[in-house]
Amino acid sequence: MFNSVDDLQAALSQQDYIAERGLAVAIFLALKTGKPLFLEGDAGVGKTEIAKVLAALLETDLIRMQCYEGLDINTAVYEWNYAGQILHLRLMEAEGLARDDMESELFSERFLLKRPLLQAIEKSKNGRAPVLLIDELDRSDEEFEAFLLELLSDFQISIPELGTVKAAVPPVVVVTSNRTREIHDALKRRCLYFWIDYPHFHKELEIVRRKAPDVPPMLARQITAFIQDMRSMELFKRPGVAETLDWTAALIALDRNELALETVQDTLGVILKYQDDVEMLDATTIQNMIERAKVEAQRV
Repeated sequence: MFNSVDDLQAALSQQDYIAERGLAVAIFLALKTGKPLFLEGDAGVGKTEIAKVLAALLETDLIRMQCYEGLDINTAVYEWNYAGQILHLRLMEAEGLARDDMESELFSERFLLKRPLLQAIEKSKNGRAPVLLIDELDRSDEEFEAFLLELLSDFQISIPELGTVKAAVPPVVVVTSNRTREIHDALKRRCLYFWIDYPHFHKELEIVRRKAPDVPPMLARQITAFIQDMRSMELFKRPGVAETLDWTAALIALDRNELALETVQDTLGVILKYQDDVEMLDATTIQNMIERAKVEAQRV
C-alpha cells in the first residue's frame, strides 16, 4: 500500500498518529521485509497505538496478545476443550465407535480452542494478514519469550495432535516492551527495533490538537508546556502522552480555558499515578510550573 516512507508517514498522520521520520522508516521496513517490529519505551508513549493504526490502514483485523506473568501456551496459543471432549467421548462410546475413530474425532479442530497467536497464524490463510500485537512482552516469563522464537522465525505453530500450522501470509507483528526487564537478544535479532521516547513540545502539542480538537488553543499550549516541565522532575512515573490526553479531556470537561492552581491540584490524579509523586508538587511548585507554562505558551 505504501510506496515510500513519506507515503506511510502521511497515512499515519491521516489516522492522527504523529510519527517522526525514524519511526516511520522502521514501520515501513517492517511492512516491506515482513519482519516483526519491536518497540520499546516508557508506558504511555504510543507503542500500542501503532498496532491499532496499522490495522486500520491495512484494513485488517487486530489480534492482541496482552502479556502478563504466568502467561502460558494454553492461554496464548491453544488448548483443548476438555469438557466438550469428555461429553463427546461418552456419546461415541454409546454408539460403539472404534478407538481409532474416537481419537481422530476428539483431537480435531472441532474441540480446539484457538488463542490469539494461533488465530493470527490461521487468519492469514484468507490472503490478508492480520496485525498481531504482542503487548508488554517484558511482563511475561522468559519461558514464554523463548516459545515466541519459533513463531517469529517461521510464523508457524506446532500442535502435537494435528501437526504444524504455518501462516500462508505472515501476520504483521508488533511487539512492545516497557523495559521492566531486558528482552533476550535471540528475540530481538528476529525483529526490527525502535525506541519510542517522550515527544518534544511541538510534536506533543500537535497530538493534543489532533486528539482533542475542541481544546482552546492557549490551553493546549499550556497543557503541553506544563507536562513537558513535569517530565523534567525526579518522578517515580513520568506522565506519558496518554496522561496528557486524559488531562486535556478532564480540563475540557471542567470547561477550563487556562491553567489555574486550584484546577491543577484537583486534577493531579489524572496525570500522576503514585502518591509520592503527587506529594512532590506542593502549591508553590505547581504555581511556578503554571507560570512557566503560560510564558512558554505565549512564546510559541
